[in-house]
Amino acid sequence: MQTKIYRIKGKFVLGEEVQKFTKEIKAFKEEDIYEKIYSIFGSKHSLNRKQVKIEDITEISADEVVDPVLKAIL
Repeated sequence: MQTKIYRIKGKFVLGEEVQKFTKEIKAFKEEDIYEKIYSIFGSKHSLNRKQVKIEDITEISADEVVDPVLKAIL
């Protein structure tokens, strides 16, 4: 099974403000992305799942990656 790269766009509530986010993550399938995003924002910002709204998940190629950490891994 080969990993794919996904670009995730969405919003999360931090205090009184709504923040937009864009993340690039490697995963085997699109369903794994939801758990990974909730885990990242839960541990980093202490957010509940209902505070994170995933709006778009797009599979991208390695050439389209802009995240420097993910680019170094590839």
